[in-house]
Amino acid sequence: MSGITCDQNSVDKFNALKLKKAYTFIVFKIEDSKQIVVEKIGEKGAKFDEFVAVLPENQCRYAVYDFHFDDTDGHKEKLVFVMWSPDTSGVRDKMLVASSKLEFKKKLTGLCPIEIQATDLSEVDYDAWLERLK
Repeated sequence: MSGITCDQNSVDKFNALKLKKAYTFIVFKIEDSKQIVVEKIGEKGAKFDEFVAVLPENQCRYAVYDFHFDDTDGHKEKLVFVMWSPDTSGVRDKMLVASSKLEFKKKLTGLCPIEIQATDLSEVDYDAWLERLK
């Protein structure tokens, strides 16, 4: 993980989201280029727009979103991993988040195999996600 570790609280919060449905989303950041930590939690029932609003304009983040939707087979839920790497973020920030992603994902067991890699707000769109996840 390029020397970057994941704090246990990040794993614990993810497990609470996955197993207990305690939250709608979690946003993680790399703190001091050393450790992945929880930055924001979307409480149970938080709306998709609330998630989008907490993504910083020019800094990279990871996130997990408990995405609920209905299709022809009924109601579905998928835990979606998001790598937010906006075009306006610095090169070092982008390199850190990209090089640490795989090891971080290994700590978060039970994610949907679909990953969203977003570089601007048009890629963090509810309808676009819905089409991808159906």
